Amino acid sequence: CLATLIIMLVGDTYTLINYVSFINYLCYGVTIIGLIVLRWKKPKIFRPIKVNLLIPITYLAFWAFLLIFSLYSEPIVCGVGLIIILTGVPVFFLGVYWRNKPKCVNRLIESMTCWGQKLCFVVYPQCGSAEEE
Repeated sequence: CLATLIIMLVGDTYTLINYVSFINYLCYGVTIIGLIVLRWKKPKIFRPIKVNLLIPITYLAFWAFLLIFSLYSEPIVCGVGLIIILTGVPVFFLGVYWRNKPKCVNRLIESMTCWGQKLCFVVYPQCGSAEEE
């Protein structure tokens, strides 16, 4: 969110749309790759919707063409899009990967989560740590 606010203050909306569209297409392709990998490595798991593998493979071929064309035609926009994606890496390490956080950090994360849920009108089961119960 912070990166988006900075880009909106510095650049124009058209550039922001280009950044986000590159990020979206990149995520779509990675999702399709994940689908193909799961179908290959775990063919027996339950899937509510089964699709012939020809459809995702065809989509992936078009996706690769569009992504390579985007990288060739607008490398700076794609680079900024990748930087925007990489801003989530520290958040991942602080919030998910770091398991033995001090209690003050856990309380801060829980209060930010509760605040965000209230701000966005998200239904949540409880506010407060599970350790207190």
